[in-house]
Formats: sequence, structure tokens, C-alpha cells
Amino acid sequence: MPSTSVSRRTFVKGLAAASLLPLAPAAAPAQPRPAVPRTALPPGRINLLTANIRVALPEDEAAGIGWSQRRELCLDVIAAQQPDIVCYQETLWGQVEDLKARFRDYAFFGFEGPEMDGKLDGYHGIAKNVLMFACDRFEPVTCGGFWLSETPHLPGSMSWETARARHVNWVRLKERATGREFRVLTTHLDHKSQPARERQTRLIVDEAALYADTFPQLLAGDFNARLANPLMEIIRSGGWKDTYEEVHGPGDPGFTTHRFLGEAYPASLAPRQPPGRIDFIFSRGPVKTLASRIVKDSRDGRYPSDHYFLSAQVELTA
Repeated sequence: MPSTSVSRRTFVKGLAAASLLPLAPAAAPAQPRPAVPRTALPPGRINLLTANIRVALPEDEAAGIGWSQRRELCLDVIAAQQPDIVCYQETLWGQVEDLKARFRDYAFFGFEGPEMDGKLDGYHGIAKNVLMFACDRFEPVTCGGFWLSETPHLPGSMSWETARARHVNWVRLKERATGREFRVLTTHLDHKSQPARERQTRLIVDEAALYADTFPQLLAGDFNARLANPLMEIIRSGGWKDTYEEVHGPGDPGFTTHRFLGEAYPASLAPRQPPGRIDFIFSRGPVKTLASRIVKDSRDGRYPSDHYFLSAQVELTA
């Protein structure tokens, strides 16, 4: 029977084989062409967006909410946030190609890998968490990823009865204006198994703890858990802070997943209690949160995804 725990030494050894991964081929275009002008922020300030864009599915196409039917809206909503960095979840190859075509002045990391290279069409149980960052603001230092399992160096590996293979992608960036380095991680935890979510969270927290408390880190994604979930205590005990809570105070602002129904979603669940926020942006180390909001943009009653996106403006402090 497989072990239900992973020693710190085993985990770090596994990460060593997975952490030094190449940037995607499109990461450094020769002549970046800005798709949408961005307002320049003072050095040290970063606009970060986390966006679960919903994996492209044939059944969604049949229902009128497929990727081809909402692609331009989704790209427009993302561009309107003027992000410096976007942490994506649920991206397939075709969706990443659409993102690259629109956001030509950004670098991308996190899709390519042996578990995906031979599967360019359709959904095969693995949708990647891709990172996108502005080339004019940041220089990549290194990047990597690991799988949320007992064998984090094996692509597609699963443990703890997780319903899907889950993973983390990360980039370590240097701000060109200041030379300041920081790290960004994007993830998507399991949607069914609470034990899996807790163990997956513990792996992320333990890996991040290898960095000094003085090194700034940002963690974003779909955690498939509300604020009252025990895994939030695992995150907080690891030194992470909820950026939304830092601005708006304690309390749950409401749902971020809405099944393409927007504000009609709670009514559709009556008389049950509507689910709370499950998308988060956390910070660790010398990072100050200046602003945060749930992005509820829509057009003609249509939504870019079955999730609201979440934004945060943070400042890397001395």
C-alpha cells in the first residue's frame, strides 16, 4: 500500500528533477507587439490576475458556452485588467495558442510536457496551469513545476485518491527596473477529495518554505475550497496571507464559481447556502497588497468562464 506521507528529503529530491524546466518556445518573441496598452505602474508594483478560463469541452459548445463562443470575451476581459502577470487554470493546447496570439508581448510557461505533447486535441483529464508575464517588465530567472502527488517529479502522477492529476507551475522573475526577484506559483487543487486537497496544499506550503521568509512569493489559483476549509489553516501556518482579505477584511465576499450564471447563481441553488470564494491570491514574504477585487465582467449576459477572475495589485517591499 502506498505511503500517505512524503518525507521532506524525498519531496525535495523529487523536485530537483522537475524544477529546471525550459521556457515555452514562444516565451521570448523577437519583436513583441502589444495587444493592449498597459498603464505603467511604479517599480515594485504588480498587477496579478488569476483566471480559471474553463477547459474547452464539446458539451459546452453544444450548450452555447464553448470556448469558440466565449473566446473573444474572455480575452477582452483579461486584457481589460491590464495584468502584468496572469496565473491561468484549465488551459488546453488550443486555448494557450489563442492566448499567445492575443498577448504577444507576454511570455508563457507551463503547458509543454510529456503528459501533453502527444495530446494536442481534446481534454484528456489534464488541463495545465499556465503562467503569463509581461516581457517588458520582467526577465525570467528560472522556472519549474511539480505534481501534487507522492512522486512530484512524475508528470500526471496521482496520490491520495485525487480525482485528477494536479500540479503547480512556477516562475522566478526579475523586475527589469529594479533587479528585484520574486516568485509566482499557479495551481488548481482537486475538486472531489478533501484529503487530497489537504495533502496537495501541504506539498505547496512545504516547497515554498524552502525559500527564505525575506523572499517574496505569490501563489494563485483555484483551490476548490472555501475560507472555512481546514486547508486554509495549512496555508496561513506556512506564512501566506490572503490578498483579498488584506484589503477588504475578514469575511467571505461570496462565490467565485457560478456555472456561467453570474449573479443568478445563488438563486439557482435556493434554498441551499451558496458556495463561497474558492479562487485566491496569496502572498508570502515582503509583499504589500494595495488592491484586490473579484472581476465580474460580462457582455450581453454572457460570461468569459464559469469562474469570476480575481485580481490583486501588490507591491514588493524592502
